Amino acid sequence: MLDRELAKYDYPLPSREYILQVLAEQGVPVAVERLWQLLDISVEEQTDFSRRLGAMARDAQLLQNRRGDWLIPDKADLIRGRVEGHPDGFGFLVPDDKGGADLFLPEKEMAKVLHGDRAIVRVVGIDRKGRPEGKIVEVTERANARVVGRVHQEHGVWFVVAENKRISQDILLAPPDKKALKPQPGQVVVVELVEQPSKQSQPIGRVVEVLGNYADPGMEIEIALRKHDLPFEFSKAVLAEAKKLPDEVRKSDWKGREDLTELPLVTIDGETARDFDDAVYCERQGKGYRLIVAIADVSHYVQAGSALDQDAYDRGNSVYFPRRVIPMLPEKLSNGLCSLNPNVERLCMACDMQLSGTGEIKQYRFYPAVIWSHARLTYTEVAAALYDREPKTRKKLAALLPHLENLDAVFRQLLKARQKRGAIDFETVETRMVFDDNGKIERIEPYERNDAHRLIEECMLAANVCASDFLKEREHPALYRIHEGPTPERLLKLRDFLGTFGLQLGGGEDPQAKDYAALLEKIQGRPDKQLLQTVMLRSLRQAIYSPDNVGHFGLAYESYTHFTSPIRRYPDLLIHRGIKSALAVRRYEPGDWSDIGLHCSATERRADEATREVEAWLKCFYMQDRIGEEFAGSISAVVAFGIFVALDDVFVEGLVHVSELGQDYFHFDEKAHAMVGERTARRYRLSDRVRVQLVRVDMDQNKIDFRLVPESTSSETAGRQAKRRGH
Repeated sequence: MLDRELAKYDYPLPSREYILQVLAEQGVPVAVERLWQLLDISVEEQTDFSRRLGAMARDAQLLQNRRGDWLIPDKADLIRGRVEGHPDGFGFLVPDDKGGADLFLPEKEMAKVLHGDRAIVRVVGIDRKGRPEGKIVEVTERANARVVGRVHQEHGVWFVVAENKRISQDILLAPPDKKALKPQPGQVVVVELVEQPSKQSQPIGRVVEVLGNYADPGMEIEIALRKHDLPFEFSKAVLAEAKKLPDEVRKSDWKGREDLTELPLVTIDGETARDFDDAVYCERQGKGYRLIVAIADVSHYVQAGSALDQDAYDRGNSVYFPRRVIPMLPEKLSNGLCSLNPNVERLCMACDMQLSGTGEIKQYRFYPAVIWSHARLTYTEVAAALYDREPKTRKKLAALLPHLENLDAVFRQLLKARQKRGAIDFETVETRMVFDDNGKIERIEPYERNDAHRLIEECMLAANVCASDFLKEREHPALYRIHEGPTPERLLKLRDFLGTFGLQLGGGEDPQAKDYAALLEKIQGRPDKQLLQTVMLRSLRQAIYSPDNVGHFGLAYESYTHFTSPIRRYPDLLIHRGIKSALAVRRYEPGDWSDIGLHCSATERRADEATREVEAWLKCFYMQDRIGEEFAGSISAVVAFGIFVALDDVFVEGLVHVSELGQDYFHFDEKAHAMVGERTARRYRLSDRVRVQLVRVDMDQNKIDFRLVPESTSSETAGRQAKRRGH
């Protein structure tokens, strides 16, 4: 331990354990000057000692009271954490100590804080539901400088109701001065908080931006951007840096690069894509293949520490809303200089692989190169040429067809290798919204992934695995894409559930992806396949970014990272820099890799939440004119307050509240994923088929409510609906 202290500090310091022991012996909060005396801290050691106390505070081992004295949180029953509000007015403190239980905060305590604030809370007892209850001692950090919401006026009082329903307090508007913005009731605005809430007063804000009316086209995105703090405007410094970049590849950029411009590399993407990260090429080599995956060399233009780099880090990733993209990089880069557009020179990092006839990667190398994309192809036309063998498309792509057929051949081998290693492949239905000329949803339709999608996916997986292996072999730090297996608790619940169906998951206490894959194969063709697959999927953890390589459970890889999308994902940009540094026998250190991984995982979740919210609003808007109609669907989730139903043909989800399930007391059976009637024993289980009627659409809450249609009346009503529509 002394060696570790000498390496970290100029002077060896008392251990954390000893500091805690001395504080415990004192029995009271201790001023830092007194701690210096008790621990014999010299003047030279005081700066390092303060850093140690700060680190212990960040780890929730210590805290400071209002006087600045140091104390042990447990001794004062004080707990640090983050406040999470509930739409009904109460909330919880989520402790920094991950092992601690959440503390219930009643409405009177939540009046002092807003959702997201950080606070110190004292445990004061147990609430009526048996949860530990807290009282706020001090608010240490305010999370909301600005809030987006709608303006209301009642009895001459102007206030804003936040769009984030976890902020349940109304925000009073300060009396406007002559220069102040003057919104109308009902309009969506951004308010800057001039006074945070306290025990004595509500939060007070000043309108700094009027976004418009709630139903204006695109308003749902404007709200989501501000509600989730998504950066959507580039700084002046970024725009200035982007402006200085060339419009095309210069001859000086060729230095140290291999010339791949003669190879017929092509991009294959969706019809609406505008940023092309990757181009591919494949040729036969004896009994095997040479596969080249060329990825846009974003790191050549976005230098570490630049304004472009800082903005890209803050965003973490591009965000794809229906009809609008918030790019990670300015358009000059994302759709221009970095995008592998056809018939122009572009800089790239190439992953050049040699594969055996069975799809095993025998060798690979990374190098900077220049390419000339020979075509911008779509998944649809590649599938038409390769799999539908459509004569017109095959004629159009005649010059590229031999190379595309090589790609398909290597894809087939990679697919066999995927199945052999036991990667999990859950079947899901993706949807897309089709809009009319007025920006309103015309329909929601399933989006079928064809083999051209899977072809590109397997090529990208191969390149990502090589990137991960390259950095791991050179012991260069990296941000891995990790996916851990199920927790013991989730695994136990899954096994209990499967047991009721006479099924078993292999692998004992440590199942692998191949065990999941084997079970998925076994349940094919069963009428309850969807139920079983859903429960299996929910037993798994979320994939995240981390410098600790624990492998990717779902893909069955021991080592995996993201290399193939640096235009739209910041982790990929870091991997490119790492590979370039390793090639030059240097080390790339952007900072604390753990903190960067946490940040990138958080921005990914932020983007997912924002896009889900926008889609939910659009679906509510789409359904509001269909109240009274009946629909067939499946139960997509079971919760204590009811069942969620996903509709078959319109791909919209809504709630059937427990009170609408029938004349009975229904209880939530968590193990069985079902609601069960106490008297009738009627069961509504995950994936069961039901028929529902749309009874309510709440645009404010983004909620859709259904009621169950009795089986005896559903067929009659369906006939009347068909007659009304002229069928």
